[in-house]
Amino acid sequence: MPRMPLSLDLHARLDDIFPTGSCATGEAERIAYSYDNSRRHALPDAVVFPHEHAQVESLVQACREYHVPVIARGRGSNTTGATVPVDGGVVVSFERMNRILRIDPDNRLAIVEPGVLNGDLQRALDQYGFFWPPDPSSASWCTIGGNLACNSAGPRTVKYGSPRENTLGLRAVAGHGEGFRCGTCTSKGATGYDLTRLLIGSEGTLALITEATLKITPKPSAIRTLRATYHSVGAAARAVARIMAQPQTPCALEFIDDVALQLAHDYGGDGVPLAGAMLMIEVDGETATLHSAVDAVSRAARGDGLDELRVAETEAETRALWAARKALSPAQRRISPNKINEDVVVPVSRLPELVDGIKQLSANHQVLIVSFGHAGNGNLHVNLLPRDDAERARAHACLAELFALVIALDGTLSGEHGIGLVKREFMPLALSCSALGLMRNIKAAFDPDGILNPGKLLP
Repeated sequence: MPRMPLSLDLHARLDDIFPTGSCATGEAERIAYSYDNSRRHALPDAVVFPHEHAQVESLVQACREYHVPVIARGRGSNTTGATVPVDGGVVVSFERMNRILRIDPDNRLAIVEPGVLNGDLQRALDQYGFFWPPDPSSASWCTIGGNLACNSAGPRTVKYGSPRENTLGLRAVAGHGEGFRCGTCTSKGATGYDLTRLLIGSEGTLALITEATLKITPKPSAIRTLRATYHSVGAAARAVARIMAQPQTPCALEFIDDVALQLAHDYGGDGVPLAGAMLMIEVDGETATLHSAVDAVSRAARGDGLDELRVAETEAETRALWAARKALSPAQRRISPNKINEDVVVPVSRLPELVDGIKQLSANHQVLIVSFGHAGNGNLHVNLLPRDDAERARAHACLAELFALVIALDGTLSGEHGIGLVKREFMPLALSCSALGLMRNIKAAFDPDGILNPGKLLP
C-alpha cells in the first residue's frame, strides 16, 4: 500500500522551520534526491536544506509527531542504498551546512559542518600543513557527514586509521528531537560511553550529525610511490602480509588483480602493466628517514613471484605508476553499467585465501569478477560485472557465497561502504542474535519511534 502524502499540518510546520527555498516538494526536486550511487531509488515526500542545528532539532520533533521518516543525506555517493528514502518521508540534505567553523593546528583539530566536502577540507588544511586522514576515492564530491555515517576511509587508513580514529567529538540530533554533544576536544577521554564512535558508521539510523570535531594530522615531508608486479594474485597477497608484518607501515597499500589489470590495460593502453597481480605502495615520512623506510618496504615486497619492483623518483613517474588504478573505474563501467560493487574485509594473513576463493567463485558462477582495494587492511573491493540478465542472476547467487566465504575467513561484510539496503539481509551471517538484539535496543533508545532512516542497516 502506498504511503499517504505529508499532511497539510506537517507541510505548514516545514514551511515555518525552513525559509523560502529551503524546502522542496516539487516532483523534479524529489526525484533528484530519490537515489544514490547504488542505483536504487524511491521518492521522498519532501526535501529540506537546513542551515543550522536548531532547524534539524525542529524538523525531527515535527516528523516524530507525525510519524514521518527522516533520512539524512550528503552528496549521494553511497553505494549501498543507505540514503534512499524507501518509506518516503523527508530527505535532509546537508549540502548548505558546509562551513569549516574552526581550524586549530595547536590542538590538532578542525570543527566542521556535515556538508563540507572532504576535498574542500583537505585543501583548507593544506594551508596549515595538515590533513584529515580519511580519503575515499570520492573525496572531491563526498561530504564529511557521509564519511562519518559509513565510516568511509580510503587508502590512508592502513597507517592513519578510519573516521572513528580521527574524530574527537560530534554534535547531533537523536530521533526524539533532542540535540546533544558527545566526545571531547582532547585526544584522550574516559568519561562515560563512547557515543562518538557509536554514531560513526550508524548510517543516520541513530542521530543526524550537525557538527564534527575532527582530529587532524601534520602532513609528512615526503612521499615515495612504489609499484610491484607479481606472477600471481597469491604471490601478491603473500607480499601484503610480509609488508604489514614489518615495522615500517606504508601510508597506502593497494592490490589490483590480473582481471583488473587486463581491463585497465585494454582501456588505458600500454602504460598499464599486464601481470598476475600488482601492488601500489606509498611510503611517507621525513625526508631524512624516508630512504630507509622505502628500503624496508621494498625488501618485504620482494619474494617468490615478484616480476618487477619500481620506485618513482619524480611526480611524473608517480602519475605513471598510478595509471592502472585510475583507469579501473571507467574500464569497469564500459563493460558493465550494472556492476555490483562490494567491499569486504578479512585479516591480512587470510588475503591469499580470499583471493583464491574469489577466483573460484568467478569460475563456478561464470561471472567476471574484478578485485582491487586497500590490501593493507585486508579490505578488497570485489566488483561483479554481469553483462546480461542471466549473468545478473548468477551474480546475486555468487554474492551470497562471497559473504559466506568472508565470514568463514574471520572477516566482515564491509570495510567502508556500509550496510544500507544492500547488505542488511546478510547481517545475521556476521553478527549473533544477541548482538543484533543489543543493536536494536540501542536504536530504540536513540530513535524510539523508528523514524530515522528506516529499513537500513539492521535486518
